[in-house]
Amino acid sequence: MTLSNEKSIEISKLIALLNEDRALILEQIDKGEWSELRKDLASLERELGHLLTIAAEKFN
Repeated sequence: MTLSNEKSIEISKLIALLNEDRALILEQIDKGEWSELRKDLASLERELGHLLTIAAEKFN
């Protein structure tokens, strides 16, 4: 496996882990957790989702 393939795999793993974190944030928001931060966390979740979509398209 070449170095660029190894980096691509690592980036794909990172994207997957960040997507799991994004899903956790969304799940907690939906459960009513962190109600005082709901608006900011929802905005963060949307931005992170958008960023991860772009990253996944570039590296896959």
